[in-house]
Amino acid sequence: MPVLRRRILMALFAAALLALPAAMPAAALETGGLVVLMRHAEAPGTGDPPGFKLDDCATQRNLGDAGRTQAARIGERLRQLGIDQAQVLSSQWCRCLDTARLLDLGPVKEMPALNSFFGRQEEEKEMITELRQFLADLPRDGKPVVLVTHQVTVTALTGIFPASGEAILLRANGTPAPELLDRLPTR
Repeated sequence: MPVLRRRILMALFAAALLALPAAMPAAALETGGLVVLMRHAEAPGTGDPPGFKLDDCATQRNLGDAGRTQAARIGERLRQLGIDQAQVLSSQWCRCLDTARLLDLGPVKEMPALNSFFGRQEEEKEMITELRQFLADLPRDGKPVVLVTHQVTVTALTGIFPASGEAILLRANGTPAPELLDRLPTR
C-alpha cells in the first residue's frame, strides 16, 4: 500500500477514534462480526533479547504475574460484554500465546501474520497486507474473532498506540478496514 494511502487510512482511523464514546457500554455488545484486536498483556521490558527464538519461551520477553492477571481480567471483561466463545488467533510469541490462552475464550491458533515486526520494518507491508485480507474476508455476522498481537501491528492497522492488554473493537464490514467501534482500556 503506498505510503500516502496508508497515511490517509491512519488519519481516517484517528478521526473515527475521536468520535468514539469515552467508555465502553455496560451492556453486552452485538457480537456478530466483532473483531477484538488486542496487544498482549503486560510483559516487562521492550522488544526481545538478542538471539531470541520463537520456539523457546525462555529466550523471550514474557508475561509477568501482573500480565497473567491482566489477561484473565480482560477475558472476564469480554465475557461481561457477551463474548463467551470466539475464534482466537495469536502471534507466535509466547507472551501473545499466553495472553490468548488466559482470556479463556476458546482454542488458540497461531497466526504468523500477527507476529511482531519490531526492528524488522521490511516485513511490515507483507504482514499487514495479509491481515487486511483476513479482515476483509471475515463474515459480517460471524462468530467474534480475537486477534492477540503486538503494539506495532495494532498501530499499523489502526493508527492507535495501545497500552499493554488494550483491545480495539472493530466490526467486520467486508473491507480491509473494518469499522472502528471502540477501545477497551485495561483496568
